[in-house]
Amino acid sequence: MGLQFAIARAVSSVSAWGLKNVFHRPAANFPGKIALYVDPQVIGHTAGKLSKGSVVVVGTNGKTTVTNLLADALEGAGERIICNRTGANLDSGVATALLRSKPADWGVFESDELWLAKILPQLQATYVVLLNLFRDQLDRVGEIDRIQDSIVGALEASPETVLVYNADDPLCTAIADRASKLPERVNTPSVAFGVGEDMGLPQNSVADAQMCQRCSTMLEYTYRQYGQLGDFRCPKCGFARPELTFAAKNVQLNNEGLSFSVVQNGGEAAESIPTIKASYNGAYMVYNLLATAAAANLVGCPSEALQRAIDAFDPQNGRLQTFEIDGRRILLNLAKNPTGFNQNLKIVLQDPCPKVVAFFVNDKEGDGRDVSWLWDIDFEELADAGEVAVFVGGIRGNDVQVRLKYAGVDATLVEDANDLLARIAYLPAAANAYFIANYTALPVVHAVLTKRASGEASSSENADTSSIAPQDRSAAVLRRVCEGAASSYPKPSPDATPLVIAHLFPDLLNLYGDGGNVRILAQRLRWRGIPVEVKRINHGEIVDLSGVDLVVLGGGPDREQRLASVELMRMRDDLRAYVENGGVLLAICGGYQILGREWLLGNEVVEGLGIIDMTTERAEGGSADRLIDNIVLSSSLAQRPIVGYENHAGRTHLGQGVEALGKVVSSTGHGNDDLSKKDGVFYKNLVGTYLHGPFLAKNPEVADALLARALERVAMRTGAPAASLASLDDTVEHAANDVMCARLGVR
Repeated sequence: MGLQFAIARAVSSVSAWGLKNVFHRPAANFPGKIALYVDPQVIGHTAGKLSKGSVVVVGTNGKTTVTNLLADALEGAGERIICNRTGANLDSGVATALLRSKPADWGVFESDELWLAKILPQLQATYVVLLNLFRDQLDRVGEIDRIQDSIVGALEASPETVLVYNADDPLCTAIADRASKLPERVNTPSVAFGVGEDMGLPQNSVADAQMCQRCSTMLEYTYRQYGQLGDFRCPKCGFARPELTFAAKNVQLNNEGLSFSVVQNGGEAAESIPTIKASYNGAYMVYNLLATAAAANLVGCPSEALQRAIDAFDPQNGRLQTFEIDGRRILLNLAKNPTGFNQNLKIVLQDPCPKVVAFFVNDKEGDGRDVSWLWDIDFEELADAGEVAVFVGGIRGNDVQVRLKYAGVDATLVEDANDLLARIAYLPAAANAYFIANYTALPVVHAVLTKRASGEASSSENADTSSIAPQDRSAAVLRRVCEGAASSYPKPSPDATPLVIAHLFPDLLNLYGDGGNVRILAQRLRWRGIPVEVKRINHGEIVDLSGVDLVVLGGGPDREQRLASVELMRMRDDLRAYVENGGVLLAICGGYQILGREWLLGNEVVEGLGIIDMTTERAEGGSADRLIDNIVLSSSLAQRPIVGYENHAGRTHLGQGVEALGKVVSSTGHGNDDLSKKDGVFYKNLVGTYLHGPFLAKNPEVADALLARALERVAMRTGAPAASLASLDDTVEHAANDVMCARLGVR
């Protein structure tokens, strides 16, 4: 430390004073940011304030909750704490907390997964608590492999830091496995925690890790809790969940809350950690509380202080925060990825009372611009929620409304939280409300609820109640979720042959919600009374394409895509014959690339299926820059513009005379490569595109064009006349399309 640090500390102090007293804004990041600009080692220079050490909490979901609970428990035990409680989890947030605080015993810091590599080498924390890793903001952070590499690198630069990790997550266990093999860390232990019994929970449709992190073999599970969390093992190389140092046992989940005992080192219940009890619900909170209990035990925090902190925990940041407004209980919570939303839906479903559920989704930089992940959320579960009214809002509220429509849920679009409160004021107060918002949507909703709960605003503030239809002012709105929706579809003819859709390798190629395309195609047939059969062809299974009318092929992470490509190459002749004979095929992203003569698999250019005369390679000069943005095309397949999102490193070049799917007409987006301003391919009944995820969601004309061609194939197979596609009400889809076109300047 010297003059540079002294200047950094001074400018940080001045900026913090100015933000607080002049601009009346919180000083969570900026003082640390400007201090780091003056002295990049400011975290290391201030770490000496912590006499006993520090704990850094990292992971996709639960960081803020665990950080605040652990800090509360330590403070309740009489320890002096420095903590970035507001969730300012970049290096600037940690620096701000350290600079603005007096000397303390412990530091408890939340860290963004990728920013741990900047924080930990300076802080040299005593413990890093790794909660979980789920797909999140793929347009910003990339695939999970990148996050794993970053965390391992951070641990390598802080060799004495003990890793406390969720061993139920194979992605976290892989990090611990790699870290233990680093020469610098051979004498540094790791501490594993997990749930030591099957909680018997229903599973969601998508998990973020299906394959062994060592040898890329498909994992096997004794039991699975949710997502990829559970008791896993690889049948080939032995990679498996290790022995748990801290295990949750006797887990109880009900409407009153949760409880579990903590077992240490495979023995009896730990005397130092009695049964944990909490009024919160959800399996994810079991993991959050277990991680907190393990960390508290390791730093010597008495169990009584931990339980007091849990009992008193009343977050004021919108995470699991409860409000009472006009006699109605409203639970506000954060969800920013499929796993987070699915776990919130589990909380909703456990409530037997009538309910109001609202989803607010933005796509600002802090959220990630791509919302394809909405199609990996199991919104279909709302159909079993009883009496419920569903609302959507936020910048991407139209996209959520489309997703819910295909889940059989009629959702009402609201302008903001004030509009929502005005609408639900007409519903019985006995209907509990659940407001679920992603990252940048949460503070806005939180501010409205806080103001209303304090009595500072009326239910109609900033809301135009004249737009609320009479039927929405009665309890009838609570029956909006389709009760037995299938019974309302036109009945197919008992003699009709179903249209067969083959979804190839959904267990591997599920990176961007591509499976949503299958849901859309099947649902648009059911709405018309046309029978449909969806065949999920998982890894290791085979399919006779002669009995298939439409094939859907998505993209996936490099490891999964490599395994799927082996299966696809075995099917090469069958797939080529299928396409040449008029079979309908929709291929997205990596599934699109492999159709060509050569394609990009990771960093390698490898042989493709050769169905289309095209090649895919890295950008000229070997640039790894990805083409990432919203995009709009004009295409002969649709009268309306085709909207979507691209995120790819490959540059695809079509052969002479090969027709592209469409021309890029938006100011953003590239398509196949940097220069051509064309995307995808259109050959016979084959459509390939870089518009990943639910490509068909806002483009129903394209969906129907594919279905019409597939119905002709059904007629060829059966000799019966081809069924016609009756018109559908696509108002919701068109509205979402219009919003994005207007946003990108396309008329």
